[in-house]
Amino acid sequence: MKRNFPYRYRVLIFLFFLTLITYLDRVSISLVGVRIKAAFKLSNEQFGWVLGAFAIAYAIFEIPSGIAGDRYGQRAVFMRIVLWWSLFTALTGATTGLFSLIWVRFLFGAGESGAYPNSSGTISRWFPVTETARGISWLSMGANSGAAIAPLIVIPLAAAYGWRAPFFINGVIGLIWVLVCFLWFRNHPSEMKNISKEEVLYIEKNRRFTRGNQHFPWKLAIKNPSLIALVLAFYCCQWGNYFFLAWMPVYLQEGRHFSENDMKATTSYLFIVGLLGAFLAGFVSDWLVKRQGVKMGRRIIGISSMVTIGGLILLTAITSNNTVVIISLMVAHFFYLPGVITFFSTCVDIGGDYAGTVAGVMNCFGQLGSFFMAIVFGKIVDVTHSFTTPLFILSGVLITGSLFWFIINPAKSLSLKNWTN
Repeated sequence: MKRNFPYRYRVLIFLFFLTLITYLDRVSISLVGVRIKAAFKLSNEQFGWVLGAFAIAYAIFEIPSGIAGDRYGQRAVFMRIVLWWSLFTALTGATTGLFSLIWVRFLFGAGESGAYPNSSGTISRWFPVTETARGISWLSMGANSGAAIAPLIVIPLAAAYGWRAPFFINGVIGLIWVLVCFLWFRNHPSEMKNISKEEVLYIEKNRRFTRGNQHFPWKLAIKNPSLIALVLAFYCCQWGNYFFLAWMPVYLQEGRHFSENDMKATTSYLFIVGLLGAFLAGFVSDWLVKRQGVKMGRRIIGISSMVTIGGLILLTAITSNNTVVIISLMVAHFFYLPGVITFFSTCVDIGGDYAGTVAGVMNCFGQLGSFFMAIVFGKIVDVTHSFTTPLFILSGVLITGSLFWFIINPAKSLSLKNWTN
């Protein structure tokens, strides 16, 4: 390996900007949520349906997008994803009421689905086993970077030009990424120009991926307790994620009476803290795997992450001190990132050649969790006139989800040989 900067890390930067743009677009609607509710005279329950429309569409199309990437290559699927979501990001700014907003956000979710499964599939093809978690961590670092800068872009634009303007501008950004994908990115290291033969050989000898164009063994998969536990744990985990992404800005403004500027600062700092968590998590996770083995290494982080988040959400619910709320939410999000990196690393561990499909299955159930969380949270707030009760429920779901990690075995890869032994 003669290069000081391995060529595969350029692919990480490429994926970093994919997830950055993904979350810049995704978070925008929650940042202007109070403005949209006022403009269209929406209740919390109705706004929950707007948020849920994205999540349910994302869930429906996750598995087909993951399968398509595994069978035909991630490059073409990436371009379809970003072109589609860019269009419906822009169209969000053209909506006229609840009905059109729900439909556009549903189609936006359908377009964005597959970004993470295909990124996981790319990691499986481009990176050695010992760099899996570090590779996945760059996806989370990109997502948190996008979410961190979103308040600094979206809120000033909305204040100056109205809530519709940020969606029009964000819709254009994705087109630049698509152009880079078309001109530069390839599905396999061996297809890429300017990469050394030594690095190609090193990757191909040490990666999870062996060969593509295989049919996913559905009959075996639905009977495997490890995969079932993985998707159920991630279902619970995504309740926490969707609180941070979708409901937290509204909670801070309406539940804790933050000003829009205070909400902007808190949200931005929270995702900056998450960026640090994602950076450290990749190294810590790979180190734990080397010390404890893949089964215990992944399990330790998976359990501790979800229990810690659940406990801190509970503290947020019971405290009357807004400073404690801010600190609790920031620390909770810091611990969320190691958990989600471990989930997607486990998809690569057990998925191998099927990493994109396994990630699609897992994320499908995760987005179903997001959907139900979005609806239930808003409904309970409207019924109880309080944000405390849904936070209690959220805490319980996260702690319960941690228990599924006692069943998950990342050391057992998804192959006919392993699954029939």
